[in-house]
Amino acid sequence: MPRPLEHHPFGRTGLRVPKIVFGATCLGNLFVAPSDQAKRQLIAEWFAQVSPPVVIDTAGKYGAGLALEVIGRELSEASIAPDDVVISNKLGWRRVPLMGAEPTFEPGVWVDLQHDAVQDISHQGILRCWEEAQVMLQGYPQQLVSVHDPDEYLAAAVDLEDRERRMADVRGAYQALEELRDRGLARGVGVGAKDWRVIRELDRHCDLDWVMLANSFTIMHHPPELIAFVESLAQRGIAVINSALTHGGFLTGGRFLDYHEVDPTRAADAHALSWRERYHDVCHTLGVSPYDVAIAFGAAHPAVTTVAVSTSRPDRVESMVRAVCEPTPEGVWSALREAGLIAPSFLPA
Repeated sequence: MPRPLEHHPFGRTGLRVPKIVFGATCLGNLFVAPSDQAKRQLIAEWFAQVSPPVVIDTAGKYGAGLALEVIGRELSEASIAPDDVVISNKLGWRRVPLMGAEPTFEPGVWVDLQHDAVQDISHQGILRCWEEAQVMLQGYPQQLVSVHDPDEYLAAAVDLEDRERRMADVRGAYQALEELRDRGLARGVGVGAKDWRVIRELDRHCDLDWVMLANSFTIMHHPPELIAFVESLAQRGIAVINSALTHGGFLTGGRFLDYHEVDPTRAADAHALSWRERYHDVCHTLGVSPYDVAIAFGAAHPAVTTVAVSTSRPDRVESMVRAVCEPTPEGVWSALREAGLIAPSFLPA
């Protein structure tokens, strides 16, 4: 039987969602290419562990549309009712033919793809991406829509004039998303980005229902100005999804940190490695899992509506749900504060 998780209001969308969102990068063959059977088992486990509606976070960028295709195929074949799933789709990349041995949009990241992808951020571009996704999802609705990584799109500007042009593209994209919402084709418009300051900038220009923070509000990184911003979102009824809570697996011992391979000769990476070593020492002393603590921290602040987690292994889904939903052992937060690993002012629930 699915775990009877309490479902909470998701901002102003009218949706009610559990505390956990399942990320679909692995369905697009991120770093590895799971078999179709493994992907089928993974999706089945999502529904086995969480009572509906189950929330899936995906994007046209994930495997150049492969993740969308897998979701549409597997939900359809399993006869999952549309009301039993909430799909959050980050728009801004659409499929094009693969001309070489591997895709050009993120070389070395996606495995065994049959297509490439190009960025298409504009009013019409977002509508093209939405229409393409509708086909790939076999009619399952995209209830939550957003522009994918607008921070990276803006950061690619060569000068101020180019950034202003790119910001006009982003604002046009959001006009398209708001039109979809106004027509009843989406329930909520949001933004997902790694640079939370860009989310704050867009919050001033766009009518947002929700935001997704990635690699930002984590146990290793939670500056006071970010906490204040998250609290302001909650006060205005804007839902917050907290994601990438282990910095791409780095906090659990992985060799990638925020999507780049760790280089100990880089000052920032050396600092992160030192922080991780101290963090693991504290967790080992307390007999707790570094993964569980990182996930629990990401979910702890009352302004966080839900957290997004991801794995390619069906056998890990149950433990991930447990990490989000079960109380953190007493003394963990105080020990981490005493070790200087979390802010003294941050008091997880």
